[in-house]
Amino acid sequence: MTLMRFDPFRELDRLADQALAGARTVRTLPMEALRRGDQFIVSIDVPGTEPNDVDVTIERNVVEITARRRPIRQEGDDVIVDERPQGEFRRQLFLGENLDPNNLSAACDRGVLTLTIPVSEASKPRKVEIGSSNEGRQSVQTDSGQRESVNA
Repeated sequence: MTLMRFDPFRELDRLADQALAGARTVRTLPMEALRRGDQFIVSIDVPGTEPNDVDVTIERNVVEITARRRPIRQEGDDVIVDERPQGEFRRQLFLGENLDPNNLSAACDRGVLTLTIPVSEASKPRKVEIGSSNEGRQSVQTDSGQRESVNA
């Protein structure tokens, strides 16, 4: 099989990309985020990376994802076409106070990094019990500090 160069503009783009490679090393990672019950699921595309080339760090309420993709070319290769972005990709997520970053979990499968972030226990909805008021009577504190029973 032979690949042919036929698009002069693509060749110019490739040369410009190679010349500016150092200026564009930081890139973003596309993501999808959703809430499922008591947890948030964030899926981030990290195609062409190995799990050990992906780092997830947490500092306070900031999650930073860094992924590195290396080129397959070697010294002496004659590159015909190179349209695949290489280098380091980065994404930051700012977590709300209602999430629990201490119990965040991460898994990488088929080029997708999935973060699972539970809602903190203090932020989960809870039912408040409603008590009775002693058959329509309430206890009220007077100015003198005494408690009196009054009809409600």
